[in-house]
Amino acid sequence: MDSYRFSISWSRILPNGKLSGGINQEGIDYYNNLINELLDKGIQPFVTLFHWDLPQVLEDEYGGFLSSQIIDDFQDYADLCFKEFGDRVKYWNTLNEPWLFSNGGYALGTTAPGRCSEPTCLGGDSGIEPYIVTHNQILAHAKAVHVYKNMYEAVQKGQIGITLVTNWFVPLGDNSIPDKKATQRALDFQFGCYINNAPPQGNAKPSFTTDPMTNTSCMNEFNDPTLSVEEALLDNYRIDYYYRHFYYIRSAIK
Repeated sequence: MDSYRFSISWSRILPNGKLSGGINQEGIDYYNNLINELLDKGIQPFVTLFHWDLPQVLEDEYGGFLSSQIIDDFQDYADLCFKEFGDRVKYWNTLNEPWLFSNGGYALGTTAPGRCSEPTCLGGDSGIEPYIVTHNQILAHAKAVHVYKNMYEAVQKGQIGITLVTNWFVPLGDNSIPDKKATQRALDFQFGCYINNAPPQGNAKPSFTTDPMTNTSCMNEFNDPTLSVEEALLDNYRIDYYYRHFYYIRSAIK
């Protein structure tokens, strides 16, 4: 084995979620020891900054990724990680599979924080909240990339990107226009929403946000770019591919 991918626990190094709440030196020491041991064994660390373990204090204070306040707090957390570990870590992922985080946590309610429109959930709106969370994840990612490229990249010589996940969808009927559109819509929901909005593509909206068959209001309000492409260029995407689905029009619009 010549590489090892792991995630840093945000609350392990910032127990109160913010720099102003203090740094846990024991947490810093833990990850320093892990990184040093890996390198001593000839293993390259690949580090993910956020794998869905949001500090509870930020969830309680302002709703986590439902609030734009998360963007600056994530930037500060990322900055601390680059400062403490970046002299040895050369490969960074900002977010792990953000679609699963927004879909599971805010559309289905099957993962933390367990929000959805169903009465079994802890409140929420499956038609709106996943898009708010997606928007704030993309901007948090862009802010972290901006910090790395402007403050650390020249000295640390590392790379930074984002890990995306998607199923692959194929039309049930090869010659069916509706099935092809349904396939594209499904890909846009899982993948295009991130790949088209995250730099370097900029702030292009996926096709489903202008499709009359879908509700457009929740994405249109996010159309104005917040960061320029130049401010947040990244080095690479990592795409996690699992399996494919056949899609046809009736199931795609349920």
